[in-house]
Amino acid sequence: MANTAFIGLGVMGYPMAGHLAKAGHKVTVYNRTATRARAWVKQHGGRMAATPAQAAQEADVVFSCVGNDDHLREVAFGKNGILAGMKRGAVYCDHTTASATIAREIDDAAKKAGIGFLDGPVSGGQAGAENGVLTVMVGGNKGHFDVAAPIIKAYARAVTLLGPAGAGQVTKAINQTCIVGLVQGLAEGLAFAQKAGLDAKKVVGVISKGAAQSWQMDNRALTMIDDKFDFGFATRWMYKDLGIALAEAKKCGALMPATALVNQFYAQLLAVGGERWDSSC
Repeated sequence: MANTAFIGLGVMGYPMAGHLAKAGHKVTVYNRTATRARAWVKQHGGRMAATPAQAAQEADVVFSCVGNDDHLREVAFGKNGILAGMKRGAVYCDHTTASATIAREIDDAAKKAGIGFLDGPVSGGQAGAENGVLTVMVGGNKGHFDVAAPIIKAYARAVTLLGPAGAGQVTKAINQTCIVGLVQGLAEGLAFAQKAGLDAKKVVGVISKGAAQSWQMDNRALTMIDDKFDFGFATRWMYKDLGIALAEAKKCGALMPATALVNQFYAQLLAVGGERWDSSC
C-alpha cells in the first residue's frame, strides 16, 4: 500500500481521498477549511496536515483537487506548497479541472525539483467520486503514470494517459465541450416538444431508445422538464470550464461557435443568480 497525501477535500476530493483510505493506503489530508479535514480524519482515519507542504512531506504520491488555476497555484507553489514539501522521486497528480497552461507550469517546476507530475482532471461528478467510478484523463510521463494509475483506480473505473503534460486538461476541455453541446440540443428538443403540444416525457421515453440517447438525456431530461436544477454540476463551474476550453481552442486554431454561444447562455444564468444551479438549466 502507498503512502499518499490528498490536498483539497471539496465535494470531489473528500470522497476520492476516502476511497484511498478504504483501499488501505496511508492518507494525509489538507484542506483550506480545517474543520473539513478534521471531519475527514474522524470518518476515515489518517492524518491531517497544517499546510500542503506538510501533507506532502512523506508521501510517495500526492493528489490535489481544488477549484481553479488560482487555487491550484496557491497549493502547488510557495514555501508552504505541495512541491516545496515533496521528496525527490515522488509523483504529484493534480485532479483539478484547470488550464493546460498551469499544468505545464507545474510540470516544469516539478522537473527542476526531481518530482514527477501528472495532470489528471476527472469526469463523473460528485456521484462518480462518491461511488468510485470516475474517468481520469491524464497528461504526463508514462513512468510517473504507471506509479500513480494503480492508486487512482481506488476511485476511478477508467484511467488513461493521453500525452505529455497538459494533455489531460485539453482532453477534459473537449469532454466539457461535448457535454454542453448535448445539453443544448436536449434543451432545444424538449422546448420544441412542449411548444408542439406533445408530452415531453413521452417524447423522451421513445427517443431515448434510439440514436438520440445520451447520458444527458438519461440523467437530465426529466429534471429539465420539471424545472429542477438545485443539484448536480454547478453552472459557475461549467462556465469556468468552457472558458478554459475556448481559450485552449483559440491557441490551436479550433473553431467552436456552438460552445461559445452556450457559454454566453451560462453567463446570463450567472447574472441572475444561477451560479449553483445544475449546468443543465
